[in-house]
Amino acid sequence: MPMLDALLPWGVRPLRTGRSWILAPDPGTLTERWNAVVRAPEAERAALFVPSRGRTPRSAVAQLPGQRGGTGRFARETGRCPDPVPILHGPFDRQWLLPDHRLIDEARPELWRVAGPDQIFLVEPGTATGPSAGIAGLAGPPVIASPWLPDGSSPAGRPGLIRPLFRRPGGREPNLAPGLTGALTAAYGREVTARDVLCWILAAARPTPAGCEVPLPAGSAVWAEGVALGGELLEIQLRGAHGGERPRLPGGRRPYVRTAPPPRPGTIDYDPATETLLLDTGRIAPVPAAAWELHSGGVRVLEHWFTARTGPAGPEPLAGIGPTGWPREWTSDLLELITVLALLGERLARRAALTAPDAFTELSARSELPGVLPAPEWTRRPASVLDHHEEGPEGQFVLPLG
Repeated sequence: MPMLDALLPWGVRPLRTGRSWILAPDPGTLTERWNAVVRAPEAERAALFVPSRGRTPRSAVAQLPGQRGGTGRFARETGRCPDPVPILHGPFDRQWLLPDHRLIDEARPELWRVAGPDQIFLVEPGTATGPSAGIAGLAGPPVIASPWLPDGSSPAGRPGLIRPLFRRPGGREPNLAPGLTGALTAAYGREVTARDVLCWILAAARPTPAGCEVPLPAGSAVWAEGVALGGELLEIQLRGAHGGERPRLPGGRRPYVRTAPPPRPGTIDYDPATETLLLDTGRIAPVPAAAWELHSGGVRVLEHWFTARTGPAGPEPLAGIGPTGWPREWTSDLLELITVLALLGERLARRAALTAPDAFTELSARSELPGVLPAPEWTRRPASVLDHHEEGPEGQFVLPLG
């Protein structure tokens, strides 16, 4: 049975930021933190920066591909804050990151080179072990799709690799085993695209201790059913990116704020009888039970999202800089997340039926996909991207070689 890394061979390890202050739930907080550190006296700047083995204020590094961060040593930085970019932080949590290579220990430039409006990233949220593994609720999908670059963080502590759908910018050169789409086209008697393969993975991937396995069906009808289901799962997770529609629940089932959350809500809970999400005295309803119960990486997604915004500030000096209350934007983000989780929850029963043992006859990769698997070793390395020059340390120019 093929594994996910056999179908999408190129995967990259998660980002390692090295300091938490460069990531936040809202872009305004990042601008405030940036201004605080660049305006600080030289004697204080290093402490605010939080040096690590990977980065100090005097590190000389190249510019992140596609971004406008500086390349001079950060110790001399006095300019404006670079525009924060959205990033997927953990399961389904869209946060914001300062895209400055001088601030990120391991930014994975090869991923930034292929990011863009045509790219879709896949990431495995990981399987929890220990006490969190037994959380009651509705298990989320083992593979998550994102239009934003994921940082690969996981509450489970052991996430999978980040896998772009395409190896080159502009949606060129699918990150698939060579010949896979052609072999599947012949097997099913209908054209199979890279997006079809991605949709099938979202619908049919099964978690195992060794990673996700992706059985391929022998029949074209099952393939079509899975691709259609995966397409729905994908559109929900893209949240309107790539020209799609923003996810919406049917009229009468859309969540609304019944009572505004207080400036500093300390608890989150759920009343199943009234389908109400409780943020201290704040009330949001209706919230389908599936949205509340859905968990990923060993945590309930809504609780994890809430704690990331209201939990104690970390030990870093800049961690205390943030909203003094509950921003309106957080409420909008929460309503969108509830919608995403509810729509996913509605489709997980269909996914469970498709992934049940003996749900369909499996295609033999050895006999029916001859010469396709395993993929050649070169497909596990990034492609050479020669489209443009990139700025190196101290303003030099370098030509990326992949």
